[in-house]
Amino acid sequence: METQPPVDLASKKCTPCEGGVEKCTLAQANQQLASLPGWTLTHEGQRIRKDWTVKHFRAGIEFFRRVAEVAEAEGHHPDLHLEGFRHVWIELWTHAIMGLSENDFILAAKIDQVPIELRRT
Repeated sequence: METQPPVDLASKKCTPCEGGVEKCTLAQANQQLASLPGWTLTHEGQRIRKDWTVKHFRAGIEFFRRVAEVAEAEGHHPDLHLEGFRHVWIELWTHAIMGLSENDFILAAKIDQVPIELRRT
């Protein structure tokens, strides 16, 4: 997978994956993450994650609703987490290959375009 700017990733469509797709290498994942602010590698480089602190509980739920619409349209589904009523995070990985594929970075770029009410510090 070659490194792509977020605007290019967000313009792509996730492709169905039932396995048989090569996982991104750790080097490829790190290179791509350099262009996706706030996303980090987790699970020994097999997943990517981003955290936000939202204004209030309903802001987190509304954000997840919007993310769910994007995920359904892409046919690629993230793990959504809400803790302490304001801390939200999303993890992405391609379940069929137990690691990262281009789809994860496409969806990350699309999630970054979803409106979110952040808590002011």
